[in-house]
Amino acid sequence: MKKLSILLAIVVSSIFISCSGKSEGGMSATAKKNMEVNEAISKAYESGDFSKMSDYIAADAVDHSGETGDITGLENIVAEMKKYHEMAPDMKGSHIKVMADDEYVITWSKSSGTMNGQQMEMTGVDIAKFKDGKAVEHWMYMDPKDMMKMMPPAIEHKMDDMPAKDTTKM
Repeated sequence: MKKLSILLAIVVSSIFISCSGKSEGGMSATAKKNMEVNEAISKAYESGDFSKMSDYIAADAVDHSGETGDITGLENIVAEMKKYHEMAPDMKGSHIKVMADDEYVITWSKSSGTMNGQQMEMTGVDIAKFKDGKAVEHWMYMDPKDMMKMMPPAIEHKMDDMPAKDTTKM
């Protein structure tokens, strides 16, 4: 019985020791801060107030989600955000799931609003990398069917309209 009590005390002590230094839910203070900064970026974008973006995004950050490739630097990233906000001023997002660690925040979200006068709904995943409390890199992955809805009719196509591949010459 004495051995069982000692073993139980060691197990309970180990649990408390392993949990020290973590905040609620086992998330570190750094991960929690990254989530807060990520949320602040989202709220600033939705409101159209880009004045504090330098508090949240590093000066040399890279957004890998640009229409034509990487967008480098805070100034260029904010300019791109303003452009999209003007195209969709009432776009609002809701988070389906947010996960974070000391380096990354991954947000699965659904957005809805008007884009260029047309009602839109989009589902996507944002991945933001953080360093020293600021976003340093960003990637966006969108549901392909939602992306197709945003394309101009001249570009839009359906798989059924594509010519069949000639497999006899392989």
